[in-house]
Amino acid sequence: MGRFRVAEATISQVHQAMEEGMLTCRELTEAYLQRIEAYDKKGPGINAIITVNPQALSEAEAMDEILQKTGKLAGPLHGIPVLLKDNINTCRMVTTAGSLSMAGFVPEKDAFITERLKQAGAVILAKTNLHEFAIWGETISSVLGQTLNPYDLTRTPGGSSGGTGAAIACNMGMVGIGTDTINSIRSPSSACSLVGIRPTMGLVSRNGIVPYSLTQDTAGPICRTVEDAARVLDVIAGYDPSDRETAWGVGRKPVSYVSSLKPDGARGRRIGVLESFFGKEEVNQPVNHVMEKALNVLRDCGAVLIPVHEKLDSAWLTREVSVHLDDFKTHLNQYLDGLPAAPVHSLEEILKSGKYHPGVEENMRTAVGLSTGTAQYNEKKLRQKEIGTRVLKIMADYELDAIVYPHQQQLVCKTGSSQQQRNGVLCSVTGFPSIAIPAGFAPDENAPIGVPVGMEIMGRPFCEEILIEIACGFESVFHCRKEPVLIPGE
Repeated sequence: MGRFRVAEATISQVHQAMEEGMLTCRELTEAYLQRIEAYDKKGPGINAIITVNPQALSEAEAMDEILQKTGKLAGPLHGIPVLLKDNINTCRMVTTAGSLSMAGFVPEKDAFITERLKQAGAVILAKTNLHEFAIWGETISSVLGQTLNPYDLTRTPGGSSGGTGAAIACNMGMVGIGTDTINSIRSPSSACSLVGIRPTMGLVSRNGIVPYSLTQDTAGPICRTVEDAARVLDVIAGYDPSDRETAWGVGRKPVSYVSSLKPDGARGRRIGVLESFFGKEEVNQPVNHVMEKALNVLRDCGAVLIPVHEKLDSAWLTREVSVHLDDFKTHLNQYLDGLPAAPVHSLEEILKSGKYHPGVEENMRTAVGLSTGTAQYNEKKLRQKEIGTRVLKIMADYELDAIVYPHQQQLVCKTGSSQQQRNGVLCSVTGFPSIAIPAGFAPDENAPIGVPVGMEIMGRPFCEEILIEIACGFESVFHCRKEPVLIPGE
């Protein structure tokens, strides 16, 4: 491997090194496996990895053979080690959704996006921890327990995709995949100084992903750079006949999101600052200080920032508009009923088994008493349409290209407590796209370089290119991501 430094390396850097003969896929994969061995259960004990792919090295060698024989990369993710959240099906590896009730279950088929990744040349390196069944935001499960935030070991990494977030932040893999029902891609991205994209509903297939709420579920990249996130989105986006929602995305995907990677991409963009998504209490000030600096950077990038005074309440959206718990029983039961080999076949069976973390019991028991199609459910669905139209009208009235706000109004929570004041719900209930990017660090006594703060940028449906342009412009001027010092680079 010579002098090639794996930590913080990007896809394009790795591919250049491979083509120049400085690096093999096997060497790259070995390096990540060594980091998992050193930092996940040992060292700081991040506790992010549920299962390592036992075939990872042989799959990496197969990629090396292709490059050696053809002189060409096998695909856009040739030899790239990927970390998958463990609610995404893998046909040769256990998929648990973080629950002991699903222990030992190996799906018959890969998820659609797993297939896409493999076809692009990626190596599935490992499956990562999540908040059990993805139903909250602290990343604690009965299979693995609590994943820790590598920047502050007293805090959670966000969630529910916090295993992916923590591991990518620690350079235990090159790129990651999370799922998002309310906040779950953008939360760990914000908490772990990463880039996370929640795509427009219908852009990425959910086929083969353990459902939480098919009304709001989607999947997307969690990466260390905007460029890598765009490259991964290129691979996983696309029509899947098995997920009818993806019919909405036909004809809406550009030739490549990579073409949106413009260093001056924020210049001239009119960006609304959603003032009601900034907290006003003392607990919110660390985030607000970081965001103030980040907004000044956006101005320096040539963006036109416009205050948006219309009031939106993220807590009300989560409580009265999101249908996550209303959908959970119906959609999970439909999924499990189609898996004859699964150890459980309903939410009721899971509760009866007792094989789950006690921290998710209250939400699961609440969900058992809810259902789709009720008057309450239909009212929430109507509110979702109304909120979507309201947001589009705000963007039209202010002539906005995007809207910006902190992903979380206060710092990511400590272990043992619950997430508060997260703003990701706005895109989840509308189905609109957003990208979370590192905005900086807030000082804290337990965090050597500070606690990461993420800025979320949302846009109109199927306008991911605009969000990527803005994010790339911001990152090119203010690349504030830093490795956690608890995890020394190679």
